[in-house]
Amino acid sequence: MDHSRAPVLEALQEFRRRGDVVFGPPGHKQGRGADPRVAEILGLDVFRSDVLSLNGLDDRRQSQGVLEQAQELMADAVGAEHAFFSTCGSSLSVKTAMLSVAGPGEKLLLSRNAHKSVIAAVIINGVRPVWGHPRFDAERHMAHPPEPDDVRDRLREHPDAKGMLLITPTDWGSCADIRGVADVCHAADIPLIVDEAWGAHLPFHPGLPSWGMDADADLVVTSVHKMGGAIEQSSVFHLQHDRVAPEVLKQREDLLGTTSASSLVYAALDGWRRQMAEQGHELLQEALRRAERLRTALGELPGLRVMGEDIVREGLAAEFDPLKIVVDVRGLGVTGMQAAEWLRANRHVDVGGSDSCRISASITHADDDDTEKILLDAVRSLVEGADSIERQPPVHLPEPRALELEQALLPREAFFGPTEQVPAERAVGRISAETVSPYPPGVPVVAPGEVITEPVVDYLRSGIEHGFLISDAADPSVRSFRVVARP
Repeated sequence: MDHSRAPVLEALQEFRRRGDVVFGPPGHKQGRGADPRVAEILGLDVFRSDVLSLNGLDDRRQSQGVLEQAQELMADAVGAEHAFFSTCGSSLSVKTAMLSVAGPGEKLLLSRNAHKSVIAAVIINGVRPVWGHPRFDAERHMAHPPEPDDVRDRLREHPDAKGMLLITPTDWGSCADIRGVADVCHAADIPLIVDEAWGAHLPFHPGLPSWGMDADADLVVTSVHKMGGAIEQSSVFHLQHDRVAPEVLKQREDLLGTTSASSLVYAALDGWRRQMAEQGHELLQEALRRAERLRTALGELPGLRVMGEDIVREGLAAEFDPLKIVVDVRGLGVTGMQAAEWLRANRHVDVGGSDSCRISASITHADDDDTEKILLDAVRSLVEGADSIERQPPVHLPEPRALELEQALLPREAFFGPTEQVPAERAVGRISAETVSPYPPGVPVVAPGEVITEPVVDYLRSGIEHGFLISDAADPSVRSFRVVARP
């Protein structure tokens, strides 16, 4: 296929060349009605490029198949049989993927270190989750993806499961043995969905971890805005084999997705695919060199421990994404959250992630010598200034197994059933009716239907005192919890 083409961008360019006057949405009419104060910040071209897909970029009656052509080019670029663009982010794409495999009341195997969007999907879709617990790394206090043997054991216990959702890479760059898990799933004749939100770049360089389609996954969801060059909310479904029908995926997406898809997202996805198809190897090769220089330089600074291939050598993960710079800062006497706040306030550097132990920075094809130097200088300043950071009350990190809570009710039943709000000290032993997700990193510690334990309450309460944000709990201070009402 001709990857110099960008059908959506070409249609948008033609629309602007024609100078069409539109008497339908969007109401700003390609910027004519945009507040100049808004246009001054966003740029008028954002509004000029905000166009309806039908009767704008394409014609309902004489369709040129603009979007279909762009999706076919994407599928060809990454080695998938089908690709579908989504403008609602991978949070919605994962919900759609799950609903395409298992319906209400059916079982779906899920890795418990999933983002809160997966828990939300379980509640909305009404599936019965079969939790596959990840490999816990007690030393780093980190969860790595489950191993094929773990998946095989869970499927033996639940042979009626309709499929599996695997999260890889994790926020911290550790990767699963996708092919091994796919072999286990396919031996049971069920599809494997891969939530590869952090892996949109993986198809375009052999020095990166395995790409889900190459590793025989059936359905892969990517967030192109995370490690790629598209704007926020840019997501793609990639599909192969016949375990998930493309028409079923399209219908489920139509059920949950927007009817007002953003031309800006479509155009950015289309342009990013062209860039990667033409220049991806070269751009990512330079990014890999840059990441390695940074990892080496940061690893020489006192008080820091930089994660890398060591997690593979230790048998904790199958692969590691080298474009993730993950730095444990506990040796400085501070937490990752404190380090992230110090870097933002003192060096105007925003890291990509942080938690009680570490910070992370994503290196992409967009980085250059200037950003490399800025990051290195900023972290060096953090090391030198760490003693000036005010010490916060410690976070009471539970033993990893203490985070494996008993599932006493289906998440949907607990979430929508009768509830009551009880003080934290009375919540121990009760069934949660809410999701409690500390930010960072946004992985739920408690999901609806799980039994709340004392170590978890202690962890969350100490985290709040330290600086956790818990926006999804009914009481963000977690002085109280929403639980299932007793009969």
